[in-house]
Amino acid sequence: MVTAKTSGILPAQKRARLRSVTSRFMTQTPNYPVVAPEHINQSRIIDLTLYKGNPRVHSEIQIERLVNSLKEFGFTNPVLIDDTGNVIAGHGRIAAAKKLGLDEVPTITLSHLSEDQRKAYIIADNQLALNSSWDDDLLKIELEKLTENGFDLSVLGWGDDVPTFADEPDYGSLDDFDDPTDGLANDVMKAIQIEFRPEDYEEAKEVVAEARKKGVYVGQELVKALKALS
Repeated sequence: MVTAKTSGILPAQKRARLRSVTSRFMTQTPNYPVVAPEHINQSRIIDLTLYKGNPRVHSEIQIERLVNSLKEFGFTNPVLIDDTGNVIAGHGRIAAAKKLGLDEVPTITLSHLSEDQRKAYIIADNQLALNSSWDDDLLKIELEKLTENGFDLSVLGWGDDVPTFADEPDYGSLDDFDDPTDGLANDVMKAIQIEFRPEDYEEAKEVVAEARKKGVYVGQELVKALKALS
């Protein structure tokens, strides 16, 4: 359970164990040593600097789900920072920590990255997670087991929209839809219809709206994400 204490996110004895975690080179091949951080520290949030150029969008719904995750599981994924306290990964977790009234967060300092590597990893940390997919059959089994044990599935990241694996309705093909932009010239932005389950609709609208505010070309990002799943 996460508690808002000025002494940190975790009890003193757990923080001591975290600080004792050390490792240097996990594995080493002739050309590519894999560097691992030596310590997990506690850092004051006010001493950390969020990266203004972070292209990742965190909706209020997502932040709330991160809050629920911290409450249930604790701060299991430290924030990644550079030597001067600039945040590399964990912007959403910091936002959630602030909502919980926390003063400190666990951090790992990545001293070995160059400036370009730091900027690149801010993007890679988010994109790499999007490149994976679920085995629906195994996921269904695991969710059913948790449900049978009375576990609250809303803290898993879906909120109240946990997959039900019900038979999908037949939406037909895209050719069945009336596209009001179909007759426009090729250099004019066009549209297609995308179906959402009722429970996903409001979040989808919010995410798209936030992305558009940031100037994100939503259609292109959607195509990239779907290609990554194929």
